[in-house]
Amino acid sequence: MSTMSTMSTIAATPDPSTTHKSPGAEIRTLLAALVRAALMSDDHASAAWRAAARDVQATLAAEPAQVASLNIEGFWTLAVRDAEAPEYREAENQVQFGFPALSPFTLDEITAPGFDVDAAVERLRKSAATG
Repeated sequence: MSTMSTMSTIAATPDPSTTHKSPGAEIRTLLAALVRAALMSDDHASAAWRAAARDVQATLAAEPAQVASLNIEGFWTLAVRDAEAPEYREAENQVQFGFPALSPFTLDEITAPGFDVDAAVERLRKSAATG
């Protein structure tokens, strides 16, 4: 498998080991999946990360009280760092790195039953510096 093919596979495949852990880990996983979906220039890779985000978001929406006392900002910082990891960079050409320092989402927003992953990804793309 070529390096490009390997990178495309990595970029398009959400890591199941980072999902369905503690509520805080799930927030981080959701935010990282949203950021990765926003960064991906390949539609299939972006769709895979959106699907991963929807799965985790559904888990959080089923029990929003489990995260009500958490602070989203720390998870946002860690999620952006996760999403910008070197192994994903080759596939990330949609936007240049420049996400806001503070989360553009609230806990109430990302745990709401009607949370729109596609709109969230577009919001992230618009908030980041474009390439």
